[in-house]
Amino acid sequence: MRVRITIMAFGALMMLAAGCCPYHHRHGDCSNCSVMKSQSGAMGQAGDQEIRHDVLYSCNCGSQCNCNSVSAKPGNCQCGKPMTWGHVVKMEGKEALLCTCAEGCKCQKDASDPSKCGCGKPLKRVNLEGSGVYFCNCGGSCTCNTVSDQAGNCSCGMPLKQQ
Repeated sequence: MRVRITIMAFGALMMLAAGCCPYHHRHGDCSNCSVMKSQSGAMGQAGDQEIRHDVLYSCNCGSQCNCNSVSAKPGNCQCGKPMTWGHVVKMEGKEALLCTCAEGCKCQKDASDPSKCGCGKPLKRVNLEGSGVYFCNCGGSCTCNTVSDQAGNCSCGMPLKQQ
């Protein structure tokens, strides 16, 4: 019994030293976890250590453009112009509703106007079908907001989908 307690205590100390907590891994809040940071390589703004799983880059060339480019990483649209940063505030089936305010924004969907995010900007609808982006869709309407360029699990524990 003593050996088991010693091993458990040692494991807990090692996780704390690494900046990890099993609670955070189960609940998708790994912002202070050095192991998760090294595994994902995702970073927020320069110098920001926060891991974001809700960021998408999409074409912002206007209604005349039909390239429909979208990615979990920055880059250029198929039409050659740079994609714009946005973060997912809600998933509706295969569509992501994006807030396109300043990079690093964490606002939510406006409760009084479902067509806008909390900062007042209109939400942008992006169809993820055929995009190569993995996304969480725990039901008809999902607010886990997890997207990735790699297979994995959503913050709710369900496998990410790619359609």
